[in-house]
Amino acid sequence: MEIYNANGNYKAGDIVYVIYRNPHTQDVANVQQAAVIHDPENPGALAVFLYETYYPLTAEMAVYTTESEANEAYSYYFGGTVEESFQ
Repeated sequence: MEIYNANGNYKAGDIVYVIYRNPHTQDVANVQQAAVIHDPENPGALAVFLYETYYPLTAEMAVYTTESEANEAYSYYFGGTVEESFQ
C-alpha cells in the first residue's frame, strides 16, 4: 500500500482527505476532508486546515486526493471500513 504525501503536487485551494486520529481517544480514527491552504505561520509553505487547526503539509502526513483512496488506506492499515468503526 503506497502512502500519498506532500511531494509538491498540492496547491492552495485543493481539497484532500486524511486519516485523522482523535487526540483524546487514540483508538478512534476516521477519514476526514481537509483543505490545502497557505501556511499562515510559514510563508511560502502549505498547510492542511482540519477542524479549525492548521497542520503543516509535510512528507510525514498521509494525504489522499480522493476519499476512496483514503478509505482504501484506512481499510489496509486499520482493517474493516470507516463506517464499521462507528458501529
